[in-house]
Amino acid sequence: MNDIIISAERERSNYWADFLRYRELLLFMVWRDLLVMYKQTVVGVAWALLKPTLTMLIFTFIFGKVASFPSLGVPYPVLVLTGLLPWLFFSAGVGEAANSLLTNKQLVTKTYYPRMFTPISAILVNIVEMFISSTLLVLLMLYYQVPLHKTILLLPLFILMILAFTIGASLLFSALNVKYRDFRYIIPFVLQLGLYCSPIGYSSTIIPDKWKLLFYLNPVSGIIDGFRWSILGPGHPIYWPGFLLSGSILVGCFWVGIWYFRKTEQFFADWI
Repeated sequence: MNDIIISAERERSNYWADFLRYRELLLFMVWRDLLVMYKQTVVGVAWALLKPTLTMLIFTFIFGKVASFPSLGVPYPVLVLTGLLPWLFFSAGVGEAANSLLTNKQLVTKTYYPRMFTPISAILVNIVEMFISSTLLVLLMLYYQVPLHKTILLLPLFILMILAFTIGASLLFSALNVKYRDFRYIIPFVLQLGLYCSPIGYSSTIIPDKWKLLFYLNPVSGIIDGFRWSILGPGHPIYWPGFLLSGSILVGCFWVGIWYFRKTEQFFADWI
């Protein structure tokens, strides 16, 4: 009779292959999270449109009306939404993924599967919400007759960039949150700070030159610039030194997130 060996961890060489072997589990987790997200809500999926709409109106009033920041030739609500959509995806993804290992304690401690599935499933749910929210931007651009440019062809690149940064930050924060519960308080503060340190309600062109490189230490700033440029065209140029700096930090965060998650994954069951 063959011996059965129960191990808390798979061999390192099999780990990435298990992403394919357990893909149906990942799909199930995404579907489960989608159902839970709008369960027992009055307006259901409409929340995916209400959140960006209300935030857009507030930012348009504060930055467009009160502060009178320039919109560079486009209606201010459109300017805001082109920055708001990638930010909402990032903030919601990180916020939910950071707590995902703790909220799925029973699954994490009692069975083997690639643990990365837990934070990644929380992120993938927000991709669905982002595409629903993007219909609001489409409707506004049609209403204001904002033309599209050839730069729209590069939009998938910037979507991949925000996805990569969200995954890297989520893996890092979710692993840190398991070991150090202080991060349940730190993460909301960081996200709140990032909301105003990213060019969401304003164009990055208003940032003085002497502060620009410091501004682009936030990778979301470079991604929003690219996202906005691809949708609105050459009238919203990218500050390339800052964009390259943001891109470099993004790549570093992505790999550090994966490295730290894999390094600490074997201890999750003990820490939780």
